[in-house]
Amino acid sequence: MKIRNAIFAVLASVTLLMSACSSEKAGAEKIEVDDVIKIVWYPNESGNDMKSSRDEIGQAIEQVTGKSVEHKLTTDYAIAIETMVNNNADLAYMGAQGYVEANKGNEANQPLVVSTGPSGTIDDALYNSWLAVNVDEQDNFKVNGEFTLDTLENKSISFVSNSSTSGFVIPASTIINHFSKKEGFKELNSEDLMEGGPLFSQVLFGNSHQGSAVNVLNRGTDVAAFCDLCVESYVNVVKGVENEVGSIYKVKKDAAEPFNRLAGSEFMLMEVTPVLNGPFVANKNVLGQEDFEKLQNLFSSDEFANNEKIFIPKDSDASGLFYKTEKERFVPVEDAWFNPIRDLVKE
Repeated sequence: MKIRNAIFAVLASVTLLMSACSSEKAGAEKIEVDDVIKIVWYPNESGNDMKSSRDEIGQAIEQVTGKSVEHKLTTDYAIAIETMVNNNADLAYMGAQGYVEANKGNEANQPLVVSTGPSGTIDDALYNSWLAVNVDEQDNFKVNGEFTLDTLENKSISFVSNSSTSGFVIPASTIINHFSKKEGFKELNSEDLMEGGPLFSQVLFGNSHQGSAVNVLNRGTDVAAFCDLCVESYVNVVKGVENEVGSIYKVKKDAAEPFNRLAGSEFMLMEVTPVLNGPFVANKNVLGQEDFEKLQNLFSSDEFANNEKIFIPKDSDASGLFYKTEKERFVPVEDAWFNPIRDLVKE
């Protein structure tokens, strides 16, 4: 509980905020519920290595609803969000920021469930946003032997997407909060971080967490923002402790795309920030209340929580969307749980 309270306090303290773009409200549109449940996936979860997890979830949905499932894979966050806003999909697995944008564009988009932390509750339903650098360049980001955000000035950086919670909103807020106290950066805002000039020498967007990580490992940028969950199946900790500043991760020799040509490459964490877990989102216009309740019960069930094709055992070599270390599962969550993220991006 202390961890969650701490992240809420951090989120509430940020005063220079990103303005999220969204479509006009589409919630009033009358949509007929049909016999196909369409699930849209972010680029992070659209890779071939995630197919078995996607399929397992789809098959479980088919069994409980009696409907067929179609998976919509994407290469861009905005496509996934707009698909939900425009009533063109029933479900999506999103980050918190993506959900906030989808709900703002269409109030029919509501959280179905969120994955818990190891306790099996939402008290520790957190993952981590990283800023990472190449190991042999770590001294370029240190002062007196310690990592500091001061060193980011005039460096090149890769983010994921400006709709990514852990790949842009959280690191951008952290960076703005740090630099806005310094002379010459008091008016720094999130738009300034989307392009080279005001703070960074160059800004790239990887379009996925994996893509952002590859940008720094390929020396395309000096530093990159991405999250732990989206790369954990591709890397191992080789020095230090998971999710601690200064820890070193190495790409596995048998890593799947896009890391397959980067085996043995290493990066070091210079900044680690907890982030609220993202939800499965349901468009209730398209899905309907009856199936919403069926799927909420399905996802929250012990059967789902104990399915090792959905929650991959932590010591397994298999790739998957979710991992089980202790009591992780899905639980229902209310829209208001995401208000700390809204506070970051409100106009």
